[in-house]
Amino acid sequence: MPVDPNASITITAFDWVPDFAKGQVRDLRVRWALEEVGQDYAVRYLPQGQQKEAAHRTLQPFGQVPTYEEDGQALFESGAIVWHISERFPGLTPKSAAGKGLSLEWLFAALNTIEPPIMDRAQATIFEAKDPWSAPRLPGIDERITERLQEASDRLGTADWFAGSFSAGDLMMVSVLRIIEGEGLVEAFPNLADYVARSAERPAFRQALNDHLAGFTGNPPPGFDAWMAELQSHQGELT
Repeated sequence: MPVDPNASITITAFDWVPDFAKGQVRDLRVRWALEEVGQDYAVRYLPQGQQKEAAHRTLQPFGQVPTYEEDGQALFESGAIVWHISERFPGLTPKSAAGKGLSLEWLFAALNTIEPPIMDRAQATIFEAKDPWSAPRLPGIDERITERLQEASDRLGTADWFAGSFSAGDLMMVSVLRIIEGEGLVEAFPNLADYVARSAERPAFRQALNDHLAGFTGNPPPGFDAWMAELQSHQGELT
């Protein structure tokens, strides 16, 4: 569905992020969900720093994106927004009670079980790469990620989707697994690698990703180039 400035749904997104964050900012999860259920939406773009100002914190108290607004209701947290969309519109929730329960549990598993060690890895390899504790932590982080991926792989088995048909739970699981795509961790489990690839071929995902990437038309904040140069000088120590 096209991004429509007159749509009844409005989400927030950044107008600029570093290259390593493109395709990963969590507004993509919401865009994908809206595409799956066939809903137009508008986007209010925030320059870096504006998300911490009072006006945005009335919508998102932690000063992050995305947010979701419709008919006077405002939501934050990508998991809550995706689940709300799946409840509000048909297309992301299995029809049976059992299927709905499976979708919900895998949405929570993605955010509460799979994502935390993956974000620990991002913290160590990106934001804390220059700190002396990062390199020693990385093997332990990867071990925890691999354990969780093995468990998820075992449960998925030969199935296409965790809840029988593609659902909000799968959308969130794939969104989380994509964070480490190309690092050799997901690729160690062929059924998970195929699961991510299968999801990325969905027309709704392709449209959401294209619109997500097209929105990065802003400029970096002052001091970014120096920060990035320092970061890159240390990242080689973690490979």
